[in-house]
Amino acid sequence: MNLNDLLSDFLNPPNAYPSLTVERVLLALIVTFMVTLFIFYMYRKTFTGVIYTRNFNVGLVLTGLVVTLVTLPISSNIALSLGMVGALSIVRFRTAIKDPADIVFTFWAIAVGIISGAGLYMIALVGSPIIGLFLFVMSRANLRSNDPYLLVLHYSTDAEAAVQEALPENKLRSRTVTSAGVELMLEVRMKAKDASKVDELLKIKGVSDAALVSYNADVA
Repeated sequence: MNLNDLLSDFLNPPNAYPSLTVERVLLALIVTFMVTLFIFYMYRKTFTGVIYTRNFNVGLVLTGLVVTLVTLPISSNIALSLGMVGALSIVRFRTAIKDPADIVFTFWAIAVGIISGAGLYMIALVGSPIIGLFLFVMSRANLRSNDPYLLVLHYSTDAEAAVQEALPENKLRSRTVTSAGVELMLEVRMKAKDASKVDELLKIKGVSDAALVSYNADVA
């Protein structure tokens, strides 16, 4: 197989592969690796969770490559594809993914692996940048005027009325009373530039400290 044949298969992939060649396998893996590297970059740039996990991001790249290896023999042999589907149906994954965005990125990597393994390289190379562009725009768009935060206050019981007056409309998350005082956790919404307003709570007599934590659905 020469370069012209590879380019012909790249631009006009066949409906079914009669046989697999080293060139075809390498081409599928290279395309998958390139596109999943783009997914790797987009996940890192658009991550908005609490703690960024590089191992998960690397796992997206490996997932796409493994799915490509599985799809290649399936696309070349109907009998083998039926047997492999039956074998893979017994696989169960128990790892819980809490963030819906992580599920989307995982599905994106799997889709790229299937598409590249089937030889539809143009779909992966054209579609992924478009998805990435939409994702980048949505991640940078300020759809909400205020961001959610958790406000943690420690104060004496004598300051209860003053604290409630200063924070009247915020959602209560937890309230713990001990002999040393009260620990109050509230969900507040404000812009990041207004975070310094929390310092004014220390002016209330009886308030010992105030902490503002970026709020995410994974922690509550």
